[in-house]
Amino acid sequence: MTRPVPPHPTARPAKALSLFDSTNIIVGIIIGVGIYRMAPEVAQGAHSGTGVLLLWTLGGLISLCGALGYAELASAWPRHGGDLVYLSKAYGDRAGFLFGWAQLTIIRPGDIAVMAFAFVTYGLPLLGLPPEAESGWSGRLLAAAAVAVLTAINMLGVREGKFTQNLLTTLKLLGLAAIILIAFLGPGPATTPSATGTAIPWSLALVFVLFTYGGWNEMAYVAAEVKNPDRNILRALVIGTLAVTILYLAVNAAFLHRLGFEGLKQSTTPAVDSVEPLLHQGGGRVIAALVCLSALGAINGLVFTGARISFAMGETFPVMNALGRWNPATGTPVRALLVQGLLAIALILLLGSLIDTLVYTAAVVYTFYFATSAAVFVLRKKHPHTPRPYRVTAFPVPTLVFMAVCAYLIHSCVSYSLDFRPASIPVIITIIAAGLIIHQASGKTKRTRPD
Repeated sequence: MTRPVPPHPTARPAKALSLFDSTNIIVGIIIGVGIYRMAPEVAQGAHSGTGVLLLWTLGGLISLCGALGYAELASAWPRHGGDLVYLSKAYGDRAGFLFGWAQLTIIRPGDIAVMAFAFVTYGLPLLGLPPEAESGWSGRLLAAAAVAVLTAINMLGVREGKFTQNLLTTLKLLGLAAIILIAFLGPGPATTPSATGTAIPWSLALVFVLFTYGGWNEMAYVAAEVKNPDRNILRALVIGTLAVTILYLAVNAAFLHRLGFEGLKQSTTPAVDSVEPLLHQGGGRVIAALVCLSALGAINGLVFTGARISFAMGETFPVMNALGRWNPATGTPVRALLVQGLLAIALILLLGSLIDTLVYTAAVVYTFYFATSAAVFVLRKKHPHTPRPYRVTAFPVPTLVFMAVCAYLIHSCVSYSLDFRPASIPVIITIIAAGLIIHQASGKTKRTRPD
């Protein structure tokens, strides 16, 4: 039994996010750099151009299945913290604390670092630096600088943060639309490259697709700031996920038109290869700038939403009290933003690699996806009378489908880590164990919050 602790005085978040703002957060986070990096790998797991489009469609539908479950939970409990709230209610305080702890120390700093490294990959040529600088200190410092600047912007105020997100998302969508239009206006492949032996299992290609769709769940973390949450949370999740699915299909169709199926499989930079011959010498730099904008938009969205998780953790658990302060002057969780930014920068400086950082976070991410989706079942039984403005359509099929995919991805990520990145496993276990110890030592106290 938890001991009630009076909540400390703090400013409260205002409902400042419209449907447009909320949708931009989702779209801006999902469309990072995965569509530019993963399209050839996905093609290697398909048997034809039609197979490519089917895999991207399947990824969008699976993501939508997950989004429907989050929409039910977020509309029933529209508070900061998302999974932290749902897991605490479904499985107890320890589960919620572990989610917040994992987000603070593993998941969110890792997600931000991955996008920062992707920004560096395409930003170095624009600065006239060689590709090998990416793994050196110049690349790490550039990634850290991107995180520092965007964290500072979000600390200035919620208006600044959402304006930056809306601007970057609009620019990246216009850029992607330009790529699609230019590619379709150009001729098809002049020659068909000879087939090579490169191929991967379709299941691994689906992993790449789902990574590229990652971020649709971010709406749950800022639910307390959404205007008209009964309607707009579901609308933002569905509109954002469907919009990205349509855009990804259009981009891949454009790549297939310009490069052909075999050409897409063999390309390492499909956007550049599709557009540069039509734009001549400046095409490569234009595409590099577009990818940088996409990465920055994803970083900003991750910074904006991630700090709300840490704020909710500090507001709920007294041991993390320092993070649960809402600055009334800026309308932002300044302390949570600062700690999040420092941890992400530390991870960038320590790991120095996009792949190592991605592997560091993946299994933990899908474990909590699985647990939160299962919470839809648990909370319907534990809190049957809580108003639910939205219930999962065709329940339980979408939720079960998403949970099955999560279970498969957890197995795949752990297997990969054991084979290629075994050092990451004991590090993650140590961090999670530390969270359990902290929760136990704190007396497991929790501030009471309205149901």
